[in-house]
Amino acid sequence: MVIRNSEMSVNVNTNMRGGEGNVKITKIVEKPHYDGNSRLIATIHLEPGASIGTHVHEGEEEIFYVLSGEALYNDNGTDVVMHEGDSCVCRNGESHGLKNNRTDRELVVMAIILTL
Repeated sequence: MVIRNSEMSVNVNTNMRGGEGNVKITKIVEKPHYDGNSRLIATIHLEPGASIGTHVHEGEEEIFYVLSGEALYNDNGTDVVMHEGDSCVCRNGESHGLKNNRTDRELVVMAIILTL
């Protein structure tokens, strides 16, 4: 099965989870096109200075993989700079947030939310 870019659903969230600016989410594959236990498989685009506010995952875990740009990742209250090629995991019951740490380019991450 091939899913064309033009067939993918795209949402733009402003001030996502209490964050700043615009965050574009492109769902690269959605149910029922796969059978696994995930809630989201997407790319997330954060414009310069945009962020996803800190939040807790309950009953699920989220994986980020930085495709391009530089991120400031809040890992349970500790800020960590992530670069292209870095990944992180927010496990069940943990908290995280994400900010585009650059003012001159977009941050793009792959996001996968697995349900438990």
